[in-house]
Amino acid sequence: MYATGPTDEEDVEAREPVLDTVDRVSELCFGLFMALTFVGAVSAVTAGEDAGRKMFYTALGCNLAWGLADAVMFLIRTLTNRGRRLTLASTVRSEPDAAAGVRALRDALPRWIKPLIADTELELIRARLAAITALPHRPRLVRNDFIGAVGIFLIVVFSTFPVALPFILFRDVPTALIVSRALTLAMLFASGVALGRHAGYGGWKTGCAMVALGVALTMAIIALGG
Repeated sequence: MYATGPTDEEDVEAREPVLDTVDRVSELCFGLFMALTFVGAVSAVTAGEDAGRKMFYTALGCNLAWGLADAVMFLIRTLTNRGRRLTLASTVRSEPDAAAGVRALRDALPRWIKPLIADTELELIRARLAAITALPHRPRLVRNDFIGAVGIFLIVVFSTFPVALPFILFRDVPTALIVSRALTLAMLFASGVALGRHAGYGGWKTGCAMVALGVALTMAIIALGG
């Protein structure tokens, strides 16, 4: 249930994907929405031959900054969650009262899963934690954490190009806007399909729902002058 020792932690990290489907799609959509918002804002105030180039570099600079911030926050979140698990393991391991240890484990469970796990099952976990001879003194980041942070940064930055690159490829800004929004909606649909399949729902339904969200956002940007 919890990675406690250095060896166990590294083994769990090696088996689990660095970023799951929800992480990847969420970061991609975040980057798309950020780039789309900045492109819309800049298009409302920019004119001239350099308009497309300005929009591209503005959106790219925005997502470079947010990609870096998101990557750092991913590391902080990972370290914090690992620290909570280590604290729980230490608490359970040092608790002389078995019932209190089981209660601590139950309190740490997500609300939806608590009714599905009996105290007898939690007692097995408590006993395994109590048998651990040593725990790390503090949580630490491992190699896959940094790989995940780099992955998040690259996903956010990559999502800039379908939105902003048309402004470099097309000299006519209105044409570039159409192409940019079409590519954005296509990527949102693909993202929705991926989320739907991951969740076990119909991929087409979630794809269309994600497109509807993108259309609503695009309409809002147009209404604001984008």
